[in-house]
Amino acid sequence: MAKMIDKLEAIKARSQELVTLLAQPDTMADRKQYTALSKEYKGLSKIVQVYDQYKKVLADAESAKAVLHTEKDVDFRELAKEELESLEKQKQTLEERIKMVLIPKDPNDSKNIILEIRAGAGGDEAAIFAGDLFRMYKRFAEKMHWTLHLLDMTEGTAGGYKELICTVTGEEVYGIMKYESGVHRVQRVPATETQGRTHTSAASVVVLPERGEVEVDIDMNDIRKDTFCSSGPGGQSVNTTYSAVRLTHLPTGLVVSCQDGKSQLKNLEKALKVLRARLYERELKKQQEAVGAERKSIVKSGDRSDKIRTYNYPQGRITDHRIGYTAHNLPIVMDGEIGHIIDALRIADNAEKLKAGK
Repeated sequence: MAKMIDKLEAIKARSQELVTLLAQPDTMADRKQYTALSKEYKGLSKIVQVYDQYKKVLADAESAKAVLHTEKDVDFRELAKEELESLEKQKQTLEERIKMVLIPKDPNDSKNIILEIRAGAGGDEAAIFAGDLFRMYKRFAEKMHWTLHLLDMTEGTAGGYKELICTVTGEEVYGIMKYESGVHRVQRVPATETQGRTHTSAASVVVLPERGEVEVDIDMNDIRKDTFCSSGPGGQSVNTTYSAVRLTHLPTGLVVSCQDGKSQLKNLEKALKVLRARLYERELKKQQEAVGAERKSIVKSGDRSDKIRTYNYPQGRITDHRIGYTAHNLPIVMDGEIGHIIDALRIADNAEKLKAGK
């Protein structure tokens, strides 16, 4: 525990240093530096808060021990003994919390996300399932008090979506939703099935941390902008004005479209958000490949081709294959109650990180 205390003292000293740095005019004038230091301070503040609680418990325990050693009154000694037992339990709980908060945090966890859902194998049923997943995430976002905003979509011929892109904004969105990236598989009797046979279909989910202008620099000379009539929500101007925007990033060939509303300028801004996120993901993948044989988490591999979860309708069962987690409450899950699955994934991920750090 001595090494942990030394680390916590260093974190507290850095936190105090950041307070001074953030108050300096030079720092406030540099938007990029100020943003980075503010995020660092916010992250360290949570650790310092737990550490301060831990130090108080240790001090109170020493006071209780002193009473036991010096007090002659039996009632006072009994009270001190009860307090010491309670403080010991608090100490153990806080030590576990400290271990958890000291796990290196993904700097993207606090970011908003770009959520992309695409129908995979299974034809019309895959598109319908993609629509079901979108509804599930929409309901979950509502429960989390997040804001979900549709950017672009292509509807399926029998319902649902062939492709759908949206943003989700709120607190710690990426830190929670990052575990959803991968292939989601459904087993059920499709509405289009006349023989009553169970089919297996799939849809892919991609969760990207939203990037700002400060983090990803895009040269507008590298972008070809095309406009077209929106086919989605947008009021009276749908199919009459060229408000929808398609951006092509010439160096990489990446194409992004947004036809959310009737304002071409707003659609352009939203399309640039998606483009930044995809360019960042592309660059990050290159860096990870260059690093080579890093620890690959069983929970979050980052590979969108991984089959991560199966939704079995005949048995009302949902199974996450990464951690072998199974629950028999599929209707509730599809109504947005996915918190218990994500919690299990986060616990498994943190346990793996703790084990790797020993």
